Amino acid sequence: MKASINPRTRGERPRHLLSNKRKGGSEPLDDAELMSFIVDPFVVKKKGQTNEFRDGNMTMKQLVILAVITVAALAGGTVIANAQVVVERGLPSNAPAPHAGPEGQYQVTNGTDPSLPTHTIYRPADLNALGEQKLPIVAWGNGGCINSGRSAEKFLNAIAAHGFFIVAIGPDNVPPPDLSGLKPGEPLPPLPPEMVTKSSQLIDGINWAISENSRADSPYYGKLDTNAIAVMGGSCGGMQAIAVSGDPRVKTSIIWNSGVLTVDQRPGRPGMYLPAVKDDLKKFHAPVAYFIGGPKDVAYKASEDDFKLIDGVPLFNANLNVGHGGTGDQPNGGWWGEVGVAWLSWQLKGDKGAAKMFEGENCGLCVEPDWTVKKKNMK
Repeated sequence: MKASINPRTRGERPRHLLSNKRKGGSEPLDDAELMSFIVDPFVVKKKGQTNEFRDGNMTMKQLVILAVITVAALAGGTVIANAQVVVERGLPSNAPAPHAGPEGQYQVTNGTDPSLPTHTIYRPADLNALGEQKLPIVAWGNGGCINSGRSAEKFLNAIAAHGFFIVAIGPDNVPPPDLSGLKPGEPLPPLPPEMVTKSSQLIDGINWAISENSRADSPYYGKLDTNAIAVMGGSCGGMQAIAVSGDPRVKTSIIWNSGVLTVDQRPGRPGMYLPAVKDDLKKFHAPVAYFIGGPKDVAYKASEDDFKLIDGVPLFNANLNVGHGGTGDQPNGGWWGEVGVAWLSWQLKGDKGAAKMFEGENCGLCVEPDWTVKKKNMK
């Protein structure tokens, strides 16, 4: 039977790439900060508070929540103990002005395919318009490792519009928990175990896409480039991407607002579910890009540690002072959309023009005043 996807157009039902605030520079994360890094997909609007998205000329007002969270993790049935968490959404007060990413050439559809109910597909709507072009495959892990394929919808729509086939963990009909009715001072409810995902689901998505490309009655038959595969993810999902980057089919990895937490960054939590460990960094075999939200990003310290440890592969590390949430909520994904499309176009499509953003001493991003760039094993 021919599979179908529920159509949704680009820009519909935007979800913010969620942000948290660390207490300062580069000291290890305390338990509260660590929990906000792992459990970051909660969106709460209390009475008398607004929660606007920063998009175009809109600003997102910061929302600070003090809560007690208990999370059950899937890995080994581990349970994370109670911890007080201060979560702050929004951009730092001195963040650069919103930046519109490049408009993609394709209209986008997204939805869950009946043959892969655990994931959400983002792709150009009209596959016939591709002609001889084949779509590279990109597997995506969500912030908070949450089981919602729409948690980064606007950002993934923006990437797919440039001719990419994205398989995001989580079905399209499971939104992040609706906490709009939460009363002031009321603790956040537990995150159900079924809302926590596994790194292996990135591989599941890749395997499914490759299979669909070879299945004669699939709508994707012969439409996908199975030799051009990337893994990427935000925050906790970024650690999931790191965990599976050793797969020999992966041609590049993008780590958004993430990095592998070390033992000293998880005091008293030896059994906590974390998708990756530092040894996973040794498994990188293809070019890697880290895009981080600057020192205010809760993942900043971990990403700096990763930069020191990763060796033997081209490594690009770039920071923009936007905090843990990035810019995926801005028009066409903002700066995150622009650098993501350029990196994927270079690595998966061989676009030499896109490479100029990253290659050379005076690379396009190197000379942008709001960005801080460093590299290893690349010109």
